[in-house]
Order: sequence, then C-alpha cells, then structure tokens
Amino acid sequence: MRQGGAAIVLAMAVVSVAAIAATAIMLTQSTWSRQIELGADHRQARVLVPAAVDWARRLLSDDRRSGSVDHLGEPWALRLPPTAIENGTVAGFIEDQQGLFNLNNVVRAGQVSPLHLEQLRRLLTILDLSPALADAVADWIDADGAARGAGGAEDPYYLELESPTLAANQALVAVDELAAVRGFDTRVMARVRPFVTALPRATAVNVNTAPPEVVAAIVDGLDLDTARALLAERDKAYFRTTEDFSSRVPRGLIVPMEAITVSSDYFMVTLGVTSGEAQARGKALLAREDTGWPVIVWRKYQ
Repeated sequence: MRQGGAAIVLAMAVVSVAAIAATAIMLTQSTWSRQIELGADHRQARVLVPAAVDWARRLLSDDRRSGSVDHLGEPWALRLPPTAIENGTVAGFIEDQQGLFNLNNVVRAGQVSPLHLEQLRRLLTILDLSPALADAVADWIDADGAARGAGGAEDPYYLELESPTLAANQALVAVDELAAVRGFDTRVMARVRPFVTALPRATAVNVNTAPPEVVAAIVDGLDLDTARALLAERDKAYFRTTEDFSSRVPRGLIVPMEAITVSSDYFMVTLGVTSGEAQARGKALLAREDTGWPVIVWRKYQ
C-alpha cells in the first residue's frame, strides 16, 4: 500500500511539473509572439527552447528557496514527458552536475591536487580504464609544461599529432573537450561521460545524487558493491547532512568531508521541442546562486 501511495504521489508530481512547464513556456511564447512574427515552424521551435530553459531556471530558483538539501526525490529531478503546447510539444530533464566528478577539481590554482587526482584514478579503475589517463587530464589543465608519468602529455606530445595542437593549460569548459586529451578516444569517452563533468570552479560531490561509481571513487577503500548498497538505502532516506552520509559508511573508512556535500549549485538542462513538423534541441549549464535567478554558464541550441 505504501509503495502504491508513493507511485500516486510521484505521478501527481510529474503531472504538476508538466503543467507548470507548459504554462510558463506558453506565457513566454505568447509574449515573444507579440514582439516578433514567426515565419515558420522551425523558427518557432528555436524560440521555445530558451523559453523552456527559463522554466528550468524558475524551477531551480524555487527549489533553492524551499530548502538547501538537494536529492533525487525533488521536482527538478523529475523528467518532463512530452507535454503539449501550442502547435507542438516540449520535453526535457535536469541533471545535477555536482553528482558527477568535476574534472577541474584535479588542478587547483594551477597546481595538481593530489587528493582529487587520486580520486580520478580510482574512478577510472572502477570503470575498467587505465588510471594513467588521470595524468593526461592533469597535464591538459595544469599550468606547467612537465608531463606526469607514463600517461601524461604536454606540448611535445600534442605537437607530433597529425593535427598538431597545444595542451590547453586551463580548466575544461565542457566534457567534450576531453576528446582532445591523450588516450580519450571514442570508447573511453563513451565510458567516462556518464560519470564526469566540467564546472567553472572547484566543487564537492553531492552524495544525494551521485552514482555509486563516483561515491566509491571519492571514499578511499569503499568498493563498488558497498557503494551500491549504501545508495540503495539513500533511495529510502536521502542524506540530510554530510555527517549523515559519513555515519552510514562502513567503519574504518575515512570520508573526505571537504569533498562531499548534500547541496548543489550546478545543473544541466536538456530540452527537446517540436513545433509542427520542426524540431529543436537545447542544452544549458545553469549555476544556481544563493539568491536570485540561476545564471546560464553556457548554452547550446540546435
């Protein structure tokens, strides 16, 4: 009976989120329609994508005002099913980027962070990839020109490629940039993409939204099966504080408290819009501040 009740509540929440989204987007569409004349379906679809991003920003802003703990049971985490709007549909979802490993954590103020470099090595090992790939990431981001270990790579390596380039020596803006880093071929990119992100500042991992692979990488000595069991308990009762998480970790393991959180500031919104026969897609990284409207770090509309 309890499970049935939860399913009803979840269904009601999805319907509510969809209704709010459709209303917000239609209101924005109506306003913009008065300002410009849409000449074709594809133009209208492209206009609706940023309107849908604004809906996501409003949802995240309201969520921050309602509480500081972020978990997968909140309205923002519900996927918006294809929802009817005037002459089309809108669908999308919001993902917490602080539930992933922030690759830019590996380098702090131009210097490699041993703690975060080791965490990345553990994540790569968990994913059945070479931990030496972490050295290539560190070299790509750090400010010096000295290659780290056998897996590292600096300018001399990249200048000998068929299409010569230089190491970026700066933080990644998006995960796609990893494709230029030594060792990150198509297979490796496909394997790591679900577990990593690139954020504009150092961030802690939200243990309420992180997958077990990331949690196991953060806590030294925590094996993947135990991490999965820990997060199965999280699904029943989310972590209210970092101390709550630490208390549920097996005895003898040390949790790096500075590396975890139960609150998030960075979210990725992915959207798809149809208008008549036309389609448009959009993706935007949002940064939620303590007060005010979440800002768009970057966006990509198609």
